[in-house]
Amino acid sequence: MPSTHFWEKPLFWIGLFFVTFPLNFLVYGLNDFTDGKADSLNPRKGNYLFGARLSKKELANVPWQISIVMIPFLAYFSYVGGVELFILLLFMVVINIIYNYKPFRLKERPPFEILIQVGYVFTALFSILLNDLEMISWQTFLYLTLFAFQAHIAGEIMDIEPDKLVGKKTTAVFIGRKKSKFLMLFLLLFEAYILKFWFNDWVLSSFLAAFALWLVLDVFIFFKNKPYTLKQMKIFGFAINISALISMAWVLYSGNLLHPNF
Repeated sequence: MPSTHFWEKPLFWIGLFFVTFPLNFLVYGLNDFTDGKADSLNPRKGNYLFGARLSKKELANVPWQISIVMIPFLAYFSYVGGVELFILLLFMVVINIIYNYKPFRLKERPPFEILIQVGYVFTALFSILLNDLEMISWQTFLYLTLFAFQAHIAGEIMDIEPDKLVGKKTTAVFIGRKKSKFLMLFLLLFEAYILKFWFNDWVLSSFLAAFALWLVLDVFIFFKNKPYTLKQMKIFGFAINISALISMAWVLYSGNLLHPNF
């Protein structure tokens, strides 16, 4: 039987540290390394809220630094978790390579740059395999995937102008700001539906419904097709992060996402 007190074991905390820093360093380090030109023209970059804005010289050693940080953890988890965990970790590394580097560089191949965000969901699978837990439902995986898509689109909407300046192709650049907001609105409503009717979670579903209502007001009344100012983006950034922390606490407390009703 899987342990019901996995958080009491050192392996859980090692895994949590790995996801929090080395894996994040891989994901966002490679993103910064391969997006230096776009980031240099992006007014929202260069802070702890939205990420770094570094020179080419400052970014030069990032791939080697990522390797130094990642390899010991990859070796350790492959040793304690066996072939399954090794394959999963290798898959997560490969996803980041094909997302950032040519000839694939999926981050500039709409809509694949959105679809590949499913890679974030594999951190849940990593935790399950590492801690010998019961597999979560496909309904939970679907909700988490849609959430990853929606969060990525929000970032693309804020980056339309700097991405256009450097010729970076994203879904938001391709279809435009207003249609991107409608796409995000569709995902929000779908997520709210899933939470309410598949998981009986009225708290999270109400929150996402309120967010969807705000987006409707954004599109039709407040901003329409206008870009956000830097101050507005920072306000949104703080609000989103605070909301994320509160929702994480609720998910841990309620456990609703572990119990679909069909």
